[in-house]
Amino acid sequence: MATYAIGDIQGCAVPFEELLDDLEFDPARDRLWLTGDLVNRGPHSLETLRMVREFGDSVTTVLGNHDLHLLAVAEGIRKIRPGDSLKRVLRAPDRDELLHWLRHLPMVHVDRDLKALMVHAGVYPGWGPSKLLRRAAEVEKALRRDDYPDYLRGMYGSEPRAWSGKLAGMDRLRCITNVLTRIRFVDGQRRMDFDQKGPPGSQPPRLMPWYQHPRMKCDGWRIVCGHWSALGFSLQGNIISLDSGCVWGGALTAVRLDGDHSRQCWQVGCGVNE
Repeated sequence: MATYAIGDIQGCAVPFEELLDDLEFDPARDRLWLTGDLVNRGPHSLETLRMVREFGDSVTTVLGNHDLHLLAVAEGIRKIRPGDSLKRVLRAPDRDELLHWLRHLPMVHVDRDLKALMVHAGVYPGWGPSKLLRRAAEVEKALRRDDYPDYLRGMYGSEPRAWSGKLAGMDRLRCITNVLTRIRFVDGQRRMDFDQKGPPGSQPPRLMPWYQHPRMKCDGWRIVCGHWSALGFSLQGNIISLDSGCVWGGALTAVRLDGDHSRQCWQVGCGVNE
């Protein structure tokens, strides 16, 4: 059995299928981790959702910001933006089943045997794996309740920018959501910055990538993430960053996580019009 992690697909179903072929992925034998953002901007969001759902328990997917955006659009909370490619999902006969499945996906995945965890964007400095799971569970609970549209209405926005255990209500859920699905840079006081989206080194001196903050608490754990296409594919210490910009004409990347083959990687070149 092999365990592979693949970065943000964003509706690029053809490169996804090609990469699975290169891996010789067998859902009866192997396991697949997906870093979220299954949908949007690429041409085949509907096919991607159907394919991943059909793999069943052999695939573990965490939710990304584009997946949450799809749920908000489906509820009429947000309008489709220029560049979105969600209309075929919203018009599909199996739309309701796919959206129900999507909002029951986890925000974080932790595998203690592999000593690895997966999140779409990153981990807040000061949160270890156990605290990360507890915070993620708060958002998962909100998404799975009957009144989940209330959460979707309140999740947008960039405040508060720093975590506090005293946060409550929607401020608390929004802060957790932003950590898990949007974080890139933080300052020395662990305040998140959402304006800077370039690669590490392009930010003002007061900021640093979240994984370089001295308060990081995931020592000994590999952190698998996506989201940050300007960072791209990177194996830096315990960070496995897998968003290599497939939807922008880059590549879709896979890394093996288990055993003697750990850190072996594969890439398939992408374009947005497959």
